[in-house]
Amino acid sequence: MLTTTGWTAVYRPSGEASPREAAFASWAGSSFAGRALPAAAAPAATVARFFAALDGAQRARLAEGHPLVVGNLDGVPPTVRYRANRMALQQAARSEEARAHDVTLAPADRVTAARRAHRFESLAEPGRQILTFDPTGGALVAEVFGDLGEARRISVIVPGVDTDALTFERTERRLTAPVGMAESLYGAERAAAPGGRTAVIAWAGYIAPTGVGMDAATGRLAVDGAVRLRSLASGLPGRASVALFCHSYGSVVCGLAAHELPDRVTDIVVAGSPGMRAGTAAELDTSARVWAMRDSGDWIADVPHLEFGGLGHGADPVSAEFGARVLSAAGAKSHTGYFEPGTESLDNFAKIGTGAFGSTVCATPDDTCQRGTSRTDGP
Repeated sequence: MLTTTGWTAVYRPSGEASPREAAFASWAGSSFAGRALPAAAAPAATVARFFAALDGAQRARLAEGHPLVVGNLDGVPPTVRYRANRMALQQAARSEEARAHDVTLAPADRVTAARRAHRFESLAEPGRQILTFDPTGGALVAEVFGDLGEARRISVIVPGVDTDALTFERTERRLTAPVGMAESLYGAERAAAPGGRTAVIAWAGYIAPTGVGMDAATGRLAVDGAVRLRSLASGLPGRASVALFCHSYGSVVCGLAAHELPDRVTDIVVAGSPGMRAGTAAELDTSARVWAMRDSGDWIADVPHLEFGGLGHGADPVSAEFGARVLSAAGAKSHTGYFEPGTESLDNFAKIGTGAFGSTVCATPDDTCQRGTSRTDGP
C-alpha cells in the first residue's frame, strides 16, 4: 500500500511513529459523513469519485483533518491537495523548528532540521501550489505552475540524482533544481504559445539516488519511482495530454514507467540519459512519442550504455539503433544546462509541451525527428 501511494519512511525518531504512519493509521480508522473513506491505496478514479460526491466545505474538513493523506492522494482535486499540503508543510516546519533547538540532538542534525524548517516554510507560502508533500526521509515534493484544472497540456519534470526537499529549489544554479527547471519551461511554453492553456509540474515525488554511486547505477530506486509516476499521470485532473521531461536518472524512471502509463501521456522526452532500461524505443511498449537529446559536452556520454547483472541502464537513447526522435540540444553546455533560456534544448521542450511538434529542431539536418508530425500535432 505504501509503495502504490508513493510514501516511503526513511527517518523515524526512536519509539515514535513517523508522521506518515500516524496519518495513515488515522485515515484507515476514520469515516466521513457516514461513509467509509477510500483506502489510501485505492486507484485515482476511486478517490476522484469519492471527492466528487463531497461539497466544498466537506472537502475542506477532510483536508484539515487528514492533511498528510489528502495532500498525497492521486485523484483528489488539485486545489484540495494544495490546501492540505499547505497545512502539512506548516505542521512539519514547526516540528523541524523544534528539532533545530533540541540540544539532545547532534549539531549537524540541528542544522539540517533548521534548513528543513526554512524550506518547508518557503513551500507553504501563499500562492504556491504544492501537489505532493511527504516529510519523511529526505521529503517528497511536487509543485504546479499554471492552472492544472484548466490546462489542455501538462508537462511533468522528472529530475535525476540528488533530488529531495532541500534541493527542490536553489538560489544559485537555479536551473539545475526541479523548481527552476519547471519555471523555465513554463515561461518558455507561455512565450511559445501565449494563448495556450498549459501547466508544468516540478515532480520530486520519488526517492532519488544520492550522488553517482551504486544506487544511480541500478534501477532499484527507479522501479519505485516508476510506480509513483504512473500514479501521478493517472490521477491528474481533466483530459489534458501529458508530456514527461526526464532528466538524467529521471529518464530511467520514465523508461520503467513507460509501458503502464495512461494513453494521455503522449510524449516522453529524455535529456542527458544514462539509458531507459530498454534496448530500443519499441521495447518501452508505449504509445507515446519518445524523444531524446544530449549536449555534445555532456559527460553522460562517457557512461557505458549497457545493462549487465542489474548494473547500467541499457542502450543509449540518442543512438540511431535505439529509434527515438533525436532532438538538438545546442547551447545546453554539459549535463545540467538543458533548461537554460536561449538553448535549443529548452526551445524544443517548449514546442513539445505546447504541441508544436513539427517545429522542433532535430539533431541532424534531415528532420527525421519530425516524422509523422505537424506544426500543431497531437490532442
